[in-house]
Amino acid sequence: MPSGSPGSADWALEPALGAEVAAPATTLSTQRAATPNPEDQLVSQTASEQPRLELLPAVDVVEGRAVQLVQGVAGTGGDFGDPLEAALAWQEQGAEWLHLVDLDAAFGRGSNADLLARIVGALDIDVEMSGGIRDAESLARALSAGCRRVNLGTAALEDPEWTARAIAEHGDRVAVGLDVRGTTLAARGWTQEGGDLWETLARLDAEGCARYVVTDVAKDGMLQGPNLALLRDVCARTDRPVVASGGVSTLEDVAAIRTLVGEGVEGAIIGSALYRGAFTLPEALDVAGRP
Repeated sequence: MPSGSPGSADWALEPALGAEVAAPATTLSTQRAATPNPEDQLVSQTASEQPRLELLPAVDVVEGRAVQLVQGVAGTGGDFGDPLEAALAWQEQGAEWLHLVDLDAAFGRGSNADLLARIVGALDIDVEMSGGIRDAESLARALSAGCRRVNLGTAALEDPEWTARAIAEHGDRVAVGLDVRGTTLAARGWTQEGGDLWETLARLDAEGCARYVVTDVAKDGMLQGPNLALLRDVCARTDRPVVASGGVSTLEDVAAIRTLVGEGVEGAIIGSALYRGAFTLPEALDVAGRP
């Protein structure tokens, strides 16, 4: 359903986030417990033998609304209502992290900084903040909002000297987003090319970057599964932790990413699949491993 369509927020938000689905989810869990599914048992058995995968539900904000885009294209994916309500719902359902993005700032067409600061202040969980953080002022504003870390994107490609200083000053509170088409990085809200993935990764590693958020732009919002090969390739070239983003559509996808934890994947960002009700966050947390 297009972003901003009449009734789209109510239609989309209630199935994924509303209280009305809590009882059916519990009933489904009870039924599964009473009649074990061999596939569920296999996933559970395999998962219990693997290191834990952190999950970061995404709240992407455009003009004060929670949205999900398809391949980063403005106006696609759907409107999912009040971003504060969405963030609080993910926290209530067990999230320990939130991936919070100002898409207006990422596209260079505005800012939701005050709203994002209010969201961070209302939460008791860690927040990774992203979108339009390209200079000292925007970095200071994001960090002062109380987020655990920020995710630099375009700045890491267009202003490497400032990025190196930010990494040196703030350490693991700064991650760098590597948004990729093939092996070419995307910048400016994915509207421009930003250089070679491997050259940029080598430079950032040398500068001491603590963490990377890796997105296959072609997969983002498509619900077609993550690019596991890309994640493996990045992990093979760096010893820094990697957060996977883009493509998760099923619990099997979550389980597949979890198998890469030993290779360096630390977490996974999940957006469209949760908002569209492909599975619940508690179900995903069970597959990813709980504390």
